[in-house]
Amino acid sequence: MSFKGWINQKRRKIMHAITKKVGSSYVEPTLEVGKNINIKNILVIRPNHRLGNQLLTTPLVQEIENTFPNCSIDLFAKGGVAYAVFENYSSINKIYQLPRKPFNNLFKYVMCWVSIKRKPYDMVINGDKDSSSGRLLTNLAKAPLKVFGDVHEDIQKTYDDYLHISKYPIYNLRLYLSKLGYPANNNPLPVLNLKLTETEISNGKNILDELVKNNKPTICIYTNATGNKCYSEAWWESFYVKLKNEFSNSYNIIEMLPIENISKINFKAPHFYSKDIREMGGIIANTSIFIAADNGVMHLASAALTPTLGLFSRDNQAIYGPYGNGSLPLYTKVKSQDNCIDEVRNILIK
Repeated sequence: MSFKGWINQKRRKIMHAITKKVGSSYVEPTLEVGKNINIKNILVIRPNHRLGNQLLTTPLVQEIENTFPNCSIDLFAKGGVAYAVFENYSSINKIYQLPRKPFNNLFKYVMCWVSIKRKPYDMVINGDKDSSSGRLLTNLAKAPLKVFGDVHEDIQKTYDDYLHISKYPIYNLRLYLSKLGYPANNNPLPVLNLKLTETEISNGKNILDELVKNNKPTICIYTNATGNKCYSEAWWESFYVKLKNEFSNSYNIIEMLPIENISKINFKAPHFYSKDIREMGGIIANTSIFIAADNGVMHLASAALTPTLGLFSRDNQAIYGPYGNGSLPLYTKVKSQDNCIDEVRNILIK
């Protein structure tokens, strides 16, 4: 680990220790006697700049929209990717954009916090229980109702998927609302959704058709990831050979390239490159399956509503695994490449 990484790790541990007792969703929510609050203006706090973490917030926003159909949602995010992710969410009123490097933009950083304090809301929801700044901002915001994000023991006893970073905020919100007297909500949880338009999907099809130049369905792979989530060139080249041997007669096999414009299979497959996440999503939406290690583009594929096979080198698929639309996470320390091929086949025949 680099010195910078070590410092960040220590900083996060210290901040978490300081803020873990800041607020609680499970102090019984109370309102003034006789007051019936109309929940319309809602603040969602998810101060993280990564693509995957913003996409993983889309189910919570959908849950809020479904529960309060005429609501107005402000989103407190970090970096600029939230604008593209939530472009087609009509409920989103304003996105507060924290700078990625606070100390390089200290005035803007402070003014974002001040903006939260100035505007009153009906409800504030912290989208990540482990975010120190999220808990502090939730505590700072002006609202009679605050969901800090703690996973209550009732949730842990009832739902075996409560660890998932997209799911537990929804379970928290549902339990909190039930304590306010709202009826129990047992509807299926929303999935990640980029809300691609028909035009975006059509444009993606045109790009894909130009690449493959045939009418066969397409398997798309993405061979990059960060840190120890990344598989080696040897692993990907072996897996690519297995994919070709099993599926190339009936399917195209293409590779989406990362922003670094590199390939773990040495560009052996037809490939495409884009920095536009909505264009990337439009292309992925026209494929039959997307295969990638745990990374933001894996979540992008899931949000494009394409069956996604997520490859996990670390045992945290219960927290970050793709779900819905036939998607599946695989822990490759216990699953072989042949097991992965079997799961690809199972997904494709569904």
